[in-house]
Amino acid sequence: MLNRVKPAGRLALAALLLFTASQAVASGEPGYHVTITNLTHSITFTPILVASHRRPLSVFDLGAAASDDLRAIAEAGNIAPMAARLRDDSQVIDVQDSGGLLKPGESVTVVVSGARGARFISAASMMLPTNDGFIGLDSAEVAKRGSVTLYSPGYDAGSEVNDELCANIPGPTCGGAGPSPGDDPVEEGYVQIHRGTQGIGNLSAALYDWRNPVARITITRVRGNDDD
Repeated sequence: MLNRVKPAGRLALAALLLFTASQAVASGEPGYHVTITNLTHSITFTPILVASHRRPLSVFDLGAAASDDLRAIAEAGNIAPMAARLRDDSQVIDVQDSGGLLKPGESVTVVVSGARGARFISAASMMLPTNDGFIGLDSAEVAKRGSVTLYSPGYDAGSEVNDELCANIPGPTCGGAGPSPGDDPVEEGYVQIHRGTQGIGNLSAALYDWRNPVARITITRVRGNDDD
């Protein structure tokens, strides 16, 4: 079950991330500050997984079936399976996460290592309340200097029926079950741009629908001693 993050907890998390960033700079290790801003009116993001890597890799693929670890994120906000897969990949340098829920209008910064030639950033997080909506970056290439700002639409993993019933949606709004029990013949079956909240179940479209993009992601390079 996902829990609400109290303001004090968010402040403590921000302080910890800034401390971690200071340590990285002080040690001379290059890194990336990945700042995610929730641009929606009433959608919450679950803990956001962020990875740095040397070569492109697949976190999600539009038009293709969602992997099991993407389903875990999109249906239940569970980043552990994808984090484990990425850490086992020799091309992945660092995997971190934001540690808590990100409410509308809020921002959080996740610091990942930029050492050993890491020049790609990937990210993923569930959108609440949805059945299997998520935000993400799939192998975004970033510069060795300065910063770049990217935007994520709301994606649909296509792995769970969008019935908008609270019994099938986890998190503080609905408190339901996360992962769906299995494939359903009426689900979409592939990753696509989310159609938003339609108001067909327990959720009001007037309150929980959105317009894209839903997240702003700014990636800033922190230079280290091994930079050119």
